[in-house]
Amino acid sequence: MKQNKQFFRRLLAVAFWLAVWQAAAMAIGQEVFLVSPVQALRTLVQLLPRADFWQRVGFSSGRILLGFVLGAVVSVVLAVCAARWSAADALLAPVMQLVKATPVASFIILALVWVRGSALSVLISFLMVLPVLYGAVRTGIAGADVQLLEMAAVFRLPPGRRLRSIWLPAVLPAFRQGCSVALGICWKSGVAAEVIGLPNGSIGDALYRAKITLSTGELFAWTFVIILLSAGFEKLFLLALDKAVGAVLGEEGTKC
Repeated sequence: MKQNKQFFRRLLAVAFWLAVWQAAAMAIGQEVFLVSPVQALRTLVQLLPRADFWQRVGFSSGRILLGFVLGAVVSVVLAVCAARWSAADALLAPVMQLVKATPVASFIILALVWVRGSALSVLISFLMVLPVLYGAVRTGIAGADVQLLEMAAVFRLPPGRRLRSIWLPAVLPAFRQGCSVALGICWKSGVAAEVIGLPNGSIGDALYRAKITLSTGELFAWTFVIILLSAGFEKLFLLALDKAVGAVLGEEGTKC
């Protein structure tokens, strides 16, 4: 019952803002400045049957998600190293702070000197994900129960048992939350990289073309596609992560 109420509240909130959007579009009366939600949806429906639409979706999704996966793997490895060795922690701390503080546009422009436009979204997504998940894993490691670790040392539990019983339950909740944030960031930064790098057949290239041709309907339609892809992949990834955690840790792990 509570979930139904929350659903209807969200639905009403969406309907309210769509009405505001529609009213604003009608007040302006110029589609080149602001299209109505109906026109944006109509444009999206026109894009769906086109082969190049799905090619762009596949092109951008593959590269952005590759950057996310690489960032997730590398961040876990670096976080474990930093937690294990103080020298690694000291070396990595300024690098992570630099990546977090540097504007995405600066990274994109600098990266264009080193990589091709088609690989730019992979690199930028990787860089944006890295400090987020690195910090999440470090937080999880720091939150591990000291008493359980001492007990494991006393009873000489094998590394595999320690990993499954102590480290994973401590790290996974923070890692899951970090993934939820990082997926949104990597989609935003990845598409931004495509808008600047303009690789052929990408969503960013389509956004740029819509902008220079004043095709505001396409601009809103592609923006809506990006939002759906980001939200959809986040849900799917977190669902897969929960299933994997449940398989490894049992029922308690699914509550992370």
